[in-house]
Amino acid sequence: MRLKLLGALGVAVVLAGCSNDHANTGAATGAGAAVQPTGPVPGSEADLVANVGDRVFFALNESGLSGDAKATLDKQADWLAKYPQVSVQIAGNCDDRGTEEYNLALGQRRANSARDYIVAKGTSSSRITTISYGKDRPTATGEGEDVWSQNRNAITSVQ
Repeated sequence: MRLKLLGALGVAVVLAGCSNDHANTGAATGAGAAVQPTGPVPGSEADLVANVGDRVFFALNESGLSGDAKATLDKQADWLAKYPQVSVQIAGNCDDRGTEEYNLALGQRRANSARDYIVAKGTSSSRITTISYGKDRPTATGEGEDVWSQNRNAITSVQ
């Protein structure tokens, strides 16, 4: 009885392995198979990150936009125009120096600066919310200017 059970199990395993070998024969021959897109889904968070960029960076104690930041925000505004059904949130962040109150206010100014720029480029303000995390959500950990500069940002995320 055990031998029959083991034999049946072995046959099932072999058949299961063989069934995957020919799963895409229609696609290989072009017989009515749909082409599967590769890469992130258009209009998704992954699409924003991969094709546009989701963050801009700021100088120490500043909320003004640099040329690089404006270039990224221009791409974000164009992306938002392409996907009018998408709403985003912009989160302002700071490095870990300074008081909690100061960093929350600075983070909010950074988020607002990014939002205002995108709105000026034609995106409806109703599609953009802002929040400040101050120094509570660092993207890089450690000490030193290399780390701190990564944490002085505004990050756009799809809602």
